[in-house]
Amino acid sequence: MDFTPSPAQQILVSTALQFLRSHCPPERVQAWAIDERGVDEKVWRQMAELGWPGLLVDPAFNGSGGSMLDVALLVEQMGYACLPGPFVTSAVVVTSLLAVAGSAHQQKVLLSDLASGERIATLALVEESGSGDLDDVTLACRVPGRVTGRKLFVKDAHVADLLVVVVREGNDLSVVILPTARPGITRLPLASISGEKIFEVAFDDVEVTADDRLGPAGRGGELLKPALQAGALARTAEMVGGAQRILDLVVEHAKTRVQGGRPIGGYQAIQHTCADLVRDVDTARGLLYLAAWKTAEGLPADRDVAMAKAHAGEACLTVARRGHQVFGAIGYCEEHPLHLIHKRIQSASLDFGDAQHHLETIARSIGLT
Repeated sequence: MDFTPSPAQQILVSTALQFLRSHCPPERVQAWAIDERGVDEKVWRQMAELGWPGLLVDPAFNGSGGSMLDVALLVEQMGYACLPGPFVTSAVVVTSLLAVAGSAHQQKVLLSDLASGERIATLALVEESGSGDLDDVTLACRVPGRVTGRKLFVKDAHVADLLVVVVREGNDLSVVILPTARPGITRLPLASISGEKIFEVAFDDVEVTADDRLGPAGRGGELLKPALQAGALARTAEMVGGAQRILDLVVEHAKTRVQGGRPIGGYQAIQHTCADLVRDVDTARGLLYLAAWKTAEGLPADRDVAMAKAHAGEACLTVARRGHQVFGAIGYCEEHPLHLIHKRIQSASLDFGDAQHHLETIARSIGLT
């Protein structure tokens, strides 16, 4: 196993670093967080021109045929810049689901549009329980038929053209893909501390046709598993990128903040804190890269994905909390980037399974439950 990025991956990372530094400065991130829309369509189009939404799409459908390791490297830079938007749900989760479960017609039409950024898709999974566990899905729908009910915490539903909806068909799960413009679908914004845009999506006697089905009936759980793992890895990469940004901010602050006649980095307590932050960031990154590499190579990676997400959810939040201790009151000011990065890490730690959920997955994999 070699974690050294390939030449193509090095170009991907350096391009992302330059692009995000130019188009996603802290002041714009702060403005997007308080804006109702929260997404800059111009930046999204520029990302599409770079080929990022098509990273996981086969070249036959205008994609670049990349891997989950490519995604992890790219999204890590997005997390570092605190970039908002639908990349993870649309270009990672829904795209990877369509790639394995879509019909030939669905792939030809939808994957090309997703790869080009012309369409945006999002996942509607969570319900009243607030859990992302597939066993908690209760929204009933026969296909073809009609559906009434609601999904909660649907990310970026306001800019999505397509909703991938997980429904219960009899005793089993199925997946349908619906245009957001279909009559009977409404989107209600929900408040979030992270500035990310999440919605309640309500279905009022919405028609669902046979052509809307994604994959075979009753196979939703099986089809969704790799897509949800891809989402967990991508959100882990966001957390790692955000934690690295906090580490860099803390180190710079320790070098320049003078207290008692010398920079605070000269005090042993601050030095120990910075060393702890390096440890937490590097271990989270190592677990992320291992899980992403195994996934890209087609190796069994269930336990590795769970370990990466569970560890990052705790380690990266620890980095954020310790960062606040070093910065003091200024880190809580709206003008300072630390508070928003902290909130994004908190949000990502809960998405696609929190630490407890993934620790239970690990326990089951080694026979402890």
